[in-house]
Amino acid sequence: MAVRPHEEGGLAVAHKVAPPPPLYKVLLLNDDYTPMEFVVKVLEGIFFLSREQATLVMLKVHNEGIGVAGIYPRDVAESKVHQVTEYAQSQQHPLQCVMEEDR
Repeated sequence: MAVRPHEEGGLAVAHKVAPPPPLYKVLLLNDDYTPMEFVVKVLEGIFFLSREQATLVMLKVHNEGIGVAGIYPRDVAESKVHQVTEYAQSQQHPLQCVMEEDR
């Protein structure tokens, strides 16, 4: 933890500054069955990307096998992974979504 001095009434007082919590990348994984348009719809609806941004991420997933949908605190990332998984399953698509710590 970093210590940052603070002036209080002419006296220097040290305050501990906690490091920010880690962030997590939410990743979409390519498969041979999920339609590209469905992936774009997921990126727009769950990750609130513009059509252009969603298309770029979808193409990265399609061409490279994996793409970053967003970077969030742990609880938000877990929620996004769950939303994608539930929605894909409800639409009978095998789209996979995982998270990993952003280093």
